[in-house]
Amino acid sequence: MKRILFVLVFIFLYFSSSAQNPTFKIGEDSFELNGKPYIIRCGEMHFARIPKAEWRNRLKMAKAMGLNTVCAYLFWNMHEKQPNQFTWTGQSDAATFCKIAKEEGLYVILRPGPYSCAEWDFGGFPWWLLKNKNIKLRTQDPYYLDRCKKYLLEVGKQLAPLQITKGGNIIMVQIENEYGSYGDDKAYMNIIKSYIETAGFTVPLFHCDGPSQLKNDHPDGLFPVVNFGGGPEGNFNALRAIQPKGPLMCGEYYPGWFDSWGRPHHTGNTPRIISELKYMLDHKESFSIYMVHGGTSFGTYSGANAPPYLPQTTSYDYDAPIDEAGNPTEKYYQIRNLFSNYLQTDESLPDVPALNKIQKLKPVKFTSYAALDKNLPRPVISDTAKLMEDLNQDFGCVLYETTIKAGAKALLQFKEIHDYALIYTDDKLIGTIDRRKNKYSIEIPKREKNTKLTILAEATGRVNYGYAMHDRKGIHGQVYLLTGEEKTEIRNWKNYPIQMGENTIPVKYNAITNQNPTVGFYKGNFTADNLQNTYLDLSKWNKGLVWVNGNCLGRYWNIGPTQTMLLPGSWLKKGKNEVIVFDLFGVKTPELQFLDKPILDIVNEQQPQLHKTTGQKWISDQLRPHFEGTFENTNKWQNVSFPPINARYFCLEALSEQKGQPYSSIAEIILIDDQGKEIPRTNWKIVYADSEELNGDDGDASNVFDLQYTSIWHTEWENKAPKPPHQIVIDLGKSYKVSGMRLLPRQDGANGRIKDYRLFFSFSPFRGL
Repeated sequence: MKRILFVLVFIFLYFSSSAQNPTFKIGEDSFELNGKPYIIRCGEMHFARIPKAEWRNRLKMAKAMGLNTVCAYLFWNMHEKQPNQFTWTGQSDAATFCKIAKEEGLYVILRPGPYSCAEWDFGGFPWWLLKNKNIKLRTQDPYYLDRCKKYLLEVGKQLAPLQITKGGNIIMVQIENEYGSYGDDKAYMNIIKSYIETAGFTVPLFHCDGPSQLKNDHPDGLFPVVNFGGGPEGNFNALRAIQPKGPLMCGEYYPGWFDSWGRPHHTGNTPRIISELKYMLDHKESFSIYMVHGGTSFGTYSGANAPPYLPQTTSYDYDAPIDEAGNPTEKYYQIRNLFSNYLQTDESLPDVPALNKIQKLKPVKFTSYAALDKNLPRPVISDTAKLMEDLNQDFGCVLYETTIKAGAKALLQFKEIHDYALIYTDDKLIGTIDRRKNKYSIEIPKREKNTKLTILAEATGRVNYGYAMHDRKGIHGQVYLLTGEEKTEIRNWKNYPIQMGENTIPVKYNAITNQNPTVGFYKGNFTADNLQNTYLDLSKWNKGLVWVNGNCLGRYWNIGPTQTMLLPGSWLKKGKNEVIVFDLFGVKTPELQFLDKPILDIVNEQQPQLHKTTGQKWISDQLRPHFEGTFENTNKWQNVSFPPINARYFCLEALSEQKGQPYSSIAEIILIDDQGKEIPRTNWKIVYADSEELNGDDGDASNVFDLQYTSIWHTEWENKAPKPPHQIVIDLGKSYKVSGMRLLPRQDGANGRIKDYRLFFSFSPFRGL
């Protein structure tokens, strides 16, 4: 009898406590929190990009801006840095981040991957997946799926107990990420979904993608949300075509954009952003601002885009409402003012937290130096050069060394080097190879005797997006020496793995002398009386990494646009602090200053035209356009239909601009086949663009198929402004029967909007290109 009574009491208490937990579900017309309609005002912030000691401050800032939810990516490579060794503490403590968010009155939308993107190294995948030469990422490859399942089950152990149904604050969980821009295997999406469910997640599941990609990866029964950086009405119409009923949500709404080395800093147009957020609120549409706070890609975790290869900066400021140091911007206050008019029942705006003070400190006093060539680890001997992953190495550099015979001036030729390399003969630097420039050869001087050949290859971020993600680092393929008609393969390599980042090879320091600058580590110290943020000014250095008190701040590169590095106050010590700078070229007199403001937009490298090489010329005198027309003067999609034509190569020629200006600009181009379907853009390549603005703006022609509506192709305007006509030529990867085009004009202004145009198509490359 006592046992029966105990069981009845237990059941009563269990269901009583369960009844007290909030509920969240996707209703017929709206999200529903505890049975009542709920508008999600969300913002993205990544705990990996914020020092753990400062998580609460950033979440307080988000709450005070008027958010009720935060979106949180998990980066798999932060949680499984080595196979089967899971980390959920320190900077990887996802559960604590969610718990602090709950304490600050915020719900959490969880984005566990396995793929994340987010301008993070390898899109969040752990580097060791690439040790498997046959792996096919984001497919039903058995090895890949097995690793995904193990990881996601570990995610469930940590975070499934924090769901709203169990008294926590996780209200939704995302399946994969923007898969429709990569593939169309809906069965794969369902497999990842099943892993999430097996991991114990019972809250609503969803997936996100751009408006034209949603149909590619939308499996029945999985709730979709749409990502965009402008034009909510049209983009939500595209979502409605996939999801006729249910609430509407923008999964990523962009208030700014990320930065890449050598390109200008990106900003977002605040009046437009306020207007579009207001539109969504007026129409009871939910959203997540990506990013509400970007933060910093500390360590070696900043990623890259390709093609062309463009590594991203350590700063992930993003022109977000909350800046990199955690302080409110003018954009923040305008959004807060807007949101104050749309608070839901029982909501109120807390006060904005006090500013995080930024201090200037006295300069670093450098005391010691460690030359890299005096601190090399034991080499791996091989007939051909080895990739970094084959050396069981995650981040850093590989130093390759061999001997080449005496001989005449020659050309040293590589298949590829990922990503940046210094080339030496007998320890003399003769030049560099930069993957961004897609040139993999260098001239070797005449040699009177056998000569030591040294190549220091630096990894500057694995590609985080698209099919180039299988991005192994170091020297790819065979290396040749070309002398006249003779071609000799170079063999017998010493491969030195130079691990750097969170884990760095041990080095022995000596007192600094007046040595000639060379690659190495510089160590110094400085004093701090206050534990407040500051900025390191790296503008007098070259390229490398910085550590303070053992914490890797990230990569620097004097080409910009970023010239400073945020040093979090929580990583300082009162009194003496240690700083180490690794520089690929070395400096004669090491100097390091502190600033109280960041330098985010100084580019010290003139960008050559990316898609116009010497000798290329658009020749149209013998070509007949397949179609001619005139676009409307609007920022809405322009739809064009024409008689079907079989072609692999496509040219859009802009003849005039709506206001008579000499510029042309385009946000996105989509081609339609004879069945009315969008032609895949994953294998598209820009063959030619007569003009691109790459110094005053990021006007790269490949922006027309990057799926981001805030990035554009823009012809030159800063130093010169060539008159139209302007051409952009695209290789579609293979032949298609094309019957239409959709074109999205730039969204942030009217300049460059095309008026009159012509379209050309061809089976073979156009003459002159």
